[in-house]
Amino acid sequence: MAKKNMSRFLAAVMGTACAIAAIPVQMAGAADAAESTVLYATDFEDGVVEHFTGRGGVEVLEASKDAAFGGEMGMCVSGREESWNGPQFPISEFCEPNTEYLISANAKSEWYSNLSLSMEYTDIEGERHYSNLKSVGGDGWVNFEDVKISFTEDMTNVYIYFECSDTCKLYVDDFCLETAPIIPIEEDLPDLYRLYSPYFKVGTAIMASNLSSPSFMDLVEKHFNASMTFGNELKPDFVLNQAASQAYMEENDGDDTNPQISLSAAASMLRYCAENKIPVRGHTLVWHSQTPDWFFKEGYSNDGDWVSKEKMLQRMENYIKNVMEALETDYPDVEFYAWDVVNEAWMEDGKPRTAGSNNVQNGASAWVQIFGDNSFIEYAFTYARKYAPEGCKLYYNDYNEYMDGKMNAIYDMALELKEKGVIDGIGMQAHLDVGFPTAAQFERALAKYVSTGLDVQVTELDITTQDTSAAGLEKQAQLYSDILDACVKHADGVSAVIFWGVTDDQSWRADRIPLLFDGTFQSKPAFAAITDGLTMPPTEPTTEPTETEPTETTPTTPDNAGCGDTNGDGEVSIVDVLVLVKNLLTGEALTEEGIKNADVDNDGTPTSADALIILKFTIDLVTVLPIQ
Repeated sequence: MAKKNMSRFLAAVMGTACAIAAIPVQMAGAADAAESTVLYATDFEDGVVEHFTGRGGVEVLEASKDAAFGGEMGMCVSGREESWNGPQFPISEFCEPNTEYLISANAKSEWYSNLSLSMEYTDIEGERHYSNLKSVGGDGWVNFEDVKISFTEDMTNVYIYFECSDTCKLYVDDFCLETAPIIPIEEDLPDLYRLYSPYFKVGTAIMASNLSSPSFMDLVEKHFNASMTFGNELKPDFVLNQAASQAYMEENDGDDTNPQISLSAAASMLRYCAENKIPVRGHTLVWHSQTPDWFFKEGYSNDGDWVSKEKMLQRMENYIKNVMEALETDYPDVEFYAWDVVNEAWMEDGKPRTAGSNNVQNGASAWVQIFGDNSFIEYAFTYARKYAPEGCKLYYNDYNEYMDGKMNAIYDMALELKEKGVIDGIGMQAHLDVGFPTAAQFERALAKYVSTGLDVQVTELDITTQDTSAAGLEKQAQLYSDILDACVKHADGVSAVIFWGVTDDQSWRADRIPLLFDGTFQSKPAFAAITDGLTMPPTEPTTEPTETEPTETTPTTPDNAGCGDTNGDGEVSIVDVLVLVKNLLTGEALTEEGIKNADVDNDGTPTSADALIILKFTIDLVTVLPIQ
């Protein structure tokens, strides 16, 4: 457990270091961990627009009375020629990787449009990526309050930016960037994944940005570490690499049947799962959505002709092969126990999707455009079976899976694929609402899928409500309880229940608070509802130490008196880490004895490396000081 906590604890220490430097050391503790430190703020009252630049190079950014939300001045952005044109701010110049920050601002567009705060960055292979942080429609001022942002060490040139769906003027005021507070989770709650371990795995879906939040990841470790799904990072548009594919084509006599892939977007999450031995659900290989059009076009061109069915089959096989082989080669210690091979291929009436590009017409399928129907599904499963790691189960995954037309289509398809030996299970996404469907409707579909003899997993569970009153939360809690009861009832055919997220504020449906924990990492009535009455299974017995095994599990007394005791209080604790960090950040003097004690690696000078060693000593990863 100590090793799992290590990286998050370090992030917490470094994320609050600036705040620690501003307060008396003897008062440092849990309460101080909830403090934030402002890194940059401006209300433009001085008439200066500093650090912001235009994304498109055509924008005019200036302080203006027309842009004031409060006070007399704000930032006006004019000259926008595209919807994505707008003011950008260089986050990576002010912030450190693997640490969570908060952004607040007031913004509005000149007339009604959809206003967004977004993020962009460059990955380790030089590709740019974009993600929306928050979007609001309207023609008045919008308050972007405490929007969370973070980035990993694999990301560079990180910017946040404002944009809107029209080319009208944008106004921004009261911009603030600060460190996010470290909020303790409720440690006295029962571990959710352990409570349900006699029945099925319990896991969650997260994104790479979540790794930077110590509180968020504490919840993941405590409640959901039996299974992890990557929210976006293994979807086709994050994995497929257009530039590399075109380069391969040019280097191989025009061969455009072997699309190249990149795992750079998923790298930090793959490392986390490997280090913490968390099984992964791969999500997803073949999907009409979040798949770039060039993948289906001649020469991998954005505006090329659609390829033939024969060429697309070659591309499909090589794409699946390349993904599986790259994961096995680069991340052999990550256990992929399941893959969503095909996602959302059926409409609610049980028919295939409309042919076309989903990037042009929402809901259309380029797979149907090329194949004419859903015959591509069997090929996808055949190739996945051929290249997936041994023991990895293959699933068809869909939403509204309880509606009759779609349910029957999935059922019939699953039986056909089962007969051919290429499918292992059915994924019920279970994106539900307190108003629809009922628990009985959901259980009817669950029972039908279980009757196929295939494994069933609830893959993306969340339940929305627009009623945030106590009564509304209790209604949500009751439906959660009924859904989990149905899964337990059919546990012989259900191997996993995966929640689509951890906290409401990070959910894709955040405005309808769909999850078990709120934005302050505290449990909601739904958590109590699904844990009430369950008994924690006994912990597995530990092996008794033999004569040749070390039995020491706590830090030993330092070899030389005082080693590590930076503040001279007679003991080595986290306070000594904070005292040394404060010294390194602010230059606040240490006593002569404190300098000697802080130099635990014996290199002659106290450094951040010494702080890390002392920290490891306090959480049992180092048992002897000084380090020889």
